[in-house]
Amino acid sequence: MGDILQAILIIGALNAVLAGLLVLAERFLVNFGECTININQNENVTVEGGQSLLASLNSEKIFLPSACGGRGTCAYCKCEVLEGGGPVLPTEETLLTSGDIDGGLRLACQLKVKNDIAIRIPDELFNIKEFSAEVSEIRDLTYDIKLLRLKLAEPFEINFTPGQYVQLQSEPYEGVRERVSRAYSIASAAGEKGMIDLMVRLVPDGICTTWVHEHLNEGDTVRFTGPMGDFGLRDGDGEIIMIAGGSGMAPMIPLLEEIKSRDVPRKTTYFFGAGCKKDLFYDDILEKYEKAIKHFTYVPALSKPNDNDQWTGATGLITEPLEAYLKESDTDRMQGYLCGSPGMIKACIKVLNKYGVDNSRIFFDPFA
Repeated sequence: MGDILQAILIIGALNAVLAGLLVLAERFLVNFGECTININQNENVTVEGGQSLLASLNSEKIFLPSACGGRGTCAYCKCEVLEGGGPVLPTEETLLTSGDIDGGLRLACQLKVKNDIAIRIPDELFNIKEFSAEVSEIRDLTYDIKLLRLKLAEPFEINFTPGQYVQLQSEPYEGVRERVSRAYSIASAAGEKGMIDLMVRLVPDGICTTWVHEHLNEGDTVRFTGPMGDFGLRDGDGEIIMIAGGSGMAPMIPLLEEIKSRDVPRKTTYFFGAGCKKDLFYDDILEKYEKAIKHFTYVPALSKPNDNDQWTGATGLITEPLEAYLKESDTDRMQGYLCGSPGMIKACIKVLNKYGVDNSRIFFDPFA
């Protein structure tokens, strides 16, 4: 049995080495030359072959949404390939439905440009721009969440709708040589066109979050692309349920600001999950919204309150106060707006579905 296991491990290791050698050979030895990308049967751009379609378009200042930074996990960079794409890759199959594949959709971050290719993308994507900005403020919201206030330098203004996000690009630091881009929801009101706020939570060993928390300083210049995404307030007349945790607070602030400025008459309840009291922030801001917005209630919940927290509010995982509330609520036309960890989102969707809120009325971004 031990010999069989050892043989399997050796074969697996050899396969990994061969796959790595193939990747290196394609990168450094294979020359695909110049390739033409035809966009919407209208515009042609010429790029050096061998890069992903996403990176090739980025080099021409054409930006597709890519909440995961091109890691092949969010599927936001889907685009229609009319010709020249070749077969669908195994790295795409898990994120493409059979309908996607039949319709010619591909993941731009996985598809390599090796020859001339024709694609179709929505016209509104041409409105996504690359921005440079000065870091005007870095402030601790909690022990592991920082607020970045970015003053735009070029262009000087950004037009976004509440709920949209940008992709912040990190710079090399210490032993990290690569630049990566990560998606962060805009945390400021849409009326502030000259600057944006971002909330960045520290992820252990995260390249971009470590750069923000340990190496970025006020006065530095940063680059980002955007705005992107369609996580915004939908029309309707049922109750609005907001659910967030940690830096998932970010898009909820501009959404609440929109509800306030438009005087939206719908009942709105916001459930915010945290571990203990030190994980809570913006309590004062949420109290102001409770006073300014009719029928708005803020419900923070602690899953593991400390003895010295002296907590008298809701306790347990955020799904617990959410389920208790839904049991007594009219959910026929209710809409859910979620932002937080994938696990939290999945659990909350399950509870919402249980009480009659189907997926067509639940909205979230997959990168959260």
